[in-house]
Amino acid sequence: MARVTCYYYLKESGKSPVKEFIDSLDVTSQKKYFFVKLLLEEFGFKLSHPYVKYIGNSIFELRCSGKEGEVRVLYFFFERHIVVFTNGFIKKSGRTPRVEIRIAIERRKKFMISKGGNYHDTN
Repeated sequence: MARVTCYYYLKESGKSPVKEFIDSLDVTSQKKYFFVKLLLEEFGFKLSHPYVKYIGNSIFELRCSGKEGEVRVLYFFFERHIVVFTNGFIKKSGRTPRVEIRIAIERRKKFMISKGGNYHDTN
């Protein structure tokens, strides 16, 4: 099985909302995020609950618990072995906020229109 490569979505300004979100987390929370990200890179589509949840509209949720609360990073697959992280947030209720899902869907659309030009390596 080929490994998945993960990238952060880049806005037109060149900023990466997910990288900024991850950088803002407590060090312990960052370690948990990077552990789950490694699992995603290793298992791709086969990674399942409790680490991943399919949200709909080709959007998935990477999940871990951190000091701040429930850390969530939304993403999509581009071509079978590329993951693009679109946005991250701390989940405060039982459901994923619709605004976060809309952001992920919109960024996926922009990404697909640009044929994959808006991302950079997560390392």
